Amino acid sequence: MLIDPGYQLEPGFYFLYRFFLNKLALNMSTFADRIIAFNQQLDFAGILPPGISIMNPFKENGPALQVSTRFYRKYYNDEHPRHLILGINPGRFGSGMTGVSFTDPKRMIAQCQIPFEGQITHEPSSEYVYDMINAFGGIPEFYSQFYIHSVCPLGFTITGSNGKETNYNYYDTPGLQKAVYPFIVENIQKQIDIGFETDVCFCFGTGKNEAFLRKLNDEKRFFKQVIALEHPRYIMQYKAKSKQDYIDKYIREFNKVLL
Repeated sequence: MLIDPGYQLEPGFYFLYRFFLNKLALNMSTFADRIIAFNQQLDFAGILPPGISIMNPFKENGPALQVSTRFYRKYYNDEHPRHLILGINPGRFGSGMTGVSFTDPKRMIAQCQIPFEGQITHEPSSEYVYDMINAFGGIPEFYSQFYIHSVCPLGFTITGSNGKETNYNYYDTPGLQKAVYPFIVENIQKQIDIGFETDVCFCFGTGKNEAFLRKLNDEKRFFKQVIALEHPRYIMQYKAKSKQDYIDKYIREFNKVLL
């Protein structure tokens, strides 16, 4: 029997009430349902430092919400356990276009077999990730085990003196990091609440992203362990000749937590 939400519960029963409601919500939906709902609720209402703009592909005029919804219905419409992989924040040419982390329009069409009606952009990080996914065993196999998003689930841009807009990371200035800190904490917890495993979280980035996530995890105890891997962009930009070595490293680490 369900408890009427209007019923006045004694304080001691509130935790159990929320626990059972959350369990009920999980049982009535799939990972796809909950991921799509998470993306739809994303909204940053804080104040950003001057010159920095928020990038929310799920609320801007573009195909991201529709395309990502098709993606998650295709690969996450189940209840198989998965581990989180957290990148930095969305970029303009990857998930800023498609709504799916490290998946640019080229990969969405050619690899995921999902139509994309919009500007066809190329993101080097996406190229690396899908080469790794194919080496892992293919797209269905990889996404049945892992879910990729970001420490900060919305992206940022900054406009230079030449009027050109470029990607910006949440940690690039102390002011921005401070402004988005509560938003980051809230949405990491919301991603965990989708139902992902918390024994291990993988982090894309062995520099500032790793340092931030480890410090945050020490404070909030989101995960028992954080395993950092070199960021795909770093590999493609500076270590392209050793790309296969990094792919092998990724797969070795991922294979340790297969469910």
